[in-house]
Amino acid sequence: MSASQSIHLPAVDRVLVWPAVAALTDVHGRTLLLAAVRDELAMHRGSGRAVTDDDLVDGIEKRVLTNVTPSLRRVFNLTGTVLHTNLGRAPLPPEAIEAMVQVASGASNLEYDLVTGKRGDRDDHVENWLRRLTGAEAATVVNNNAAAVLLVLNTLSQRKEVIVSRGELIEIGGAFRLPAIMARAGCKLREVGTTNRTHTRDYAEAIGPKSALLLKAHTSNYRIEGFTSAPDERELAALAGTNGLPFVVDLGSGTLIDLARFGLPHEPTPAETLANGADLVTFSGDKLLGGPQAGIIVGRADLVAMIKKNPMKRAMRCDKLTIAALGAVLKLYGNPERVMQSVPAIRLLARGEDEIEALARRLRPVVAAWLGQHASVDIASVQSQIGSGSLPVDLLPSFALRITAPGAKRSSGKTLDRIASAFRALPVPVIGRISDGAFLLDLRCLEDEAGFAAGFRLPVSL
Repeated sequence: MSASQSIHLPAVDRVLVWPAVAALTDVHGRTLLLAAVRDELAMHRGSGRAVTDDDLVDGIEKRVLTNVTPSLRRVFNLTGTVLHTNLGRAPLPPEAIEAMVQVASGASNLEYDLVTGKRGDRDDHVENWLRRLTGAEAATVVNNNAAAVLLVLNTLSQRKEVIVSRGELIEIGGAFRLPAIMARAGCKLREVGTTNRTHTRDYAEAIGPKSALLLKAHTSNYRIEGFTSAPDERELAALAGTNGLPFVVDLGSGTLIDLARFGLPHEPTPAETLANGADLVTFSGDKLLGGPQAGIIVGRADLVAMIKKNPMKRAMRCDKLTIAALGAVLKLYGNPERVMQSVPAIRLLARGEDEIEALARRLRPVVAAWLGQHASVDIASVQSQIGSGSLPVDLLPSFALRITAPGAKRSSGKTLDRIASAFRALPVPVIGRISDGAFLLDLRCLEDEAGFAAGFRLPVSL
């Protein structure tokens, strides 16, 4: 193959038989290579600039590698938000990953009862553990908590009113608004109280012939402080029971244990909420619980049975991988004394400052050497966030590598964007955050120290 320059580009068929291109064809197939060759030639044909054969091969190879590289990739979450929605929320424990591999590698008894030899229910693989851990009579699982809320409302309150406090008309990420979910569920919102103060009598006065249920939405992604008032769950449960209405509580994030035992803010658990008289509780599987994305519904057996008969349930059901992972995570909660060690999300949230600071001191010279004269690196005391939709106002003390332009206390936006882009271009992309004129790498969520350090072997490009 000649390396001489020529304005005249070779034909597609000729390029495909070049040894370097043919080798790529053997690995990736003719269809992909043919498209890459055509695209590369078209680009140079439009430019009118001379190009060598070697340049063509390099361009074709880059196109192929770009196409075969998965768009969904592992990244290092150093943003300081532990349960980051955009970055996949909770990391799964090894037991959950192994369970997914086992059922993914062949056939499984997803909906098959091995004892009777008859058709089974996929919820059976997780329901017993959910009942054991929450005290519920029954449980079912769908693909996320928004679906869980939608399914409950559609089943129990279609064409009827749902009574909810004005201060609990939540919106979470992705434009999920409770009023919009109610409308899609086919029920009518009946607001009571005010933004900051709602009383039990407000619910009582709203109850009428069209009432379907009382709904309480836990405000896990914001907090109203000051002159506030909200009814006790036991009071609402008693009021609902007196009027023959279900009392439903959406916990949002959800956690199966008291986080206060790990020095974290207390969050109400499904067990506590059911003990307070709730008939149904909905919560997420991939936030504070530390499992896969799922929406969990626990509570009264008769209501859960109605929900499972709703035709929408099939459209929202979990696949075998989610069921396997969730089942494995739930079993870990059977040993509450080891939850912090066995569930990564809990372990990262409870991680000590001293451990994070020591990690920062070990990694600062690694990152500084990679950046060289391009940027300065020091260690800064920062605040981590539990999650944008999970206790976002409760912060955790942490340490970060603070990166700025050489000799500058604050860097310009363009400089920081270039630095952030360079870290995203690493073999395993590193995602940090820009704050106060610096690019910060909060190390609370970094456990693979060796893997992180290995990414800095290639020269930096800024």
